[in-house]
Amino acid sequence: MKPFQFKQFTILQDKTAMKVGTDGVLLGAWVNLDFSPNSILDIGAGTGLIALMMAQRSDAETIDAIELNDAAYEQTVENFENSDWADRLFCYHASLQEFVAEIEEKYDFIISNPPFYTSTYKELSEARAMARHSESLSYTDLLESTSKLLSEKGNCAFIIPFEEEENFLKIASANKLYPNRITRVKGAINTSVKRSLLQFSFVKTETASEELILEISRHNYSEEYKNLVRDFYLKL
Repeated sequence: MKPFQFKQFTILQDKTAMKVGTDGVLLGAWVNLDFSPNSILDIGAGTGLIALMMAQRSDAETIDAIELNDAAYEQTVENFENSDWADRLFCYHASLQEFVAEIEEKYDFIISNPPFYTSTYKELSEARAMARHSESLSYTDLLESTSKLLSEKGNCAFIIPFEEEENFLKIASANKLYPNRITRVKGAINTSVKRSLLQFSFVKTETASEELILEISRHNYSEEYKNLVRDFYLKL
C-alpha cells in the first residue's frame, strides 16, 4: 500500500485496515478552531491522519490520540514520528473506556471519525469491519466519554452517517453537548445526503446549518470542497 502524500505530511498506511478516506480529511478540514484550543484529543486515530491535520491547523501544545487496534496504533506512532510536529503529538494504546478511567486532564477540543457500519461491511476484511463497526465503540460510550474529557469551554466534532444524525443528537443532548454547527454532505448535486459533520459545545446556541456538495460531476469538485481541503491535498 503506497503512502498517502499530503502537502505537509505523509501517511503510511500499510499496517492498518483503515486507509486514508474522504471522511477523515473532510472532518479535519471542516472543524472550526477559531477558539484556539491548547489541547486536542483524537479518538480512534486509525493512521493518525486527523491528529496530524490538527497539528497543521493549530498551535495546540498537546495533541493526543487514542487507538485500541495494535496495528493502527503502531502506524499512528510511525506517522507522528515522521511528521514535523512529533514533539506535540502522542498516541495512547488503549480503549476509550480505559483512557477515561486513567486520564484526569481535560481537552479543549475533541475530534473523532467514529467507526460505523457500511452497507457493504460483509465484504470487508474482519479488521476493517471491526474498524467500521459502531458496536466496537457505541455512540453512547463515545459521547459520554467526550463529555467527561471536554473542558468547560471546549468543543468537540464528529462525522457520522446522515441517517444516524437524529439519534446522535439525542445522545449528545443527554450528555449536555449541543450542536453549534452542522454541515450535511452530498457526494453530488442529485444524490442524497450521505454524511453529517457536527460540532458541539456545552453552550446552547443557534445551530449554523449548511450543505456541502463534493462533486459537480465525476472528478469535477465543487469550489466549496476545494476551498475546504486545498491546504491538504496535493492535487484536486
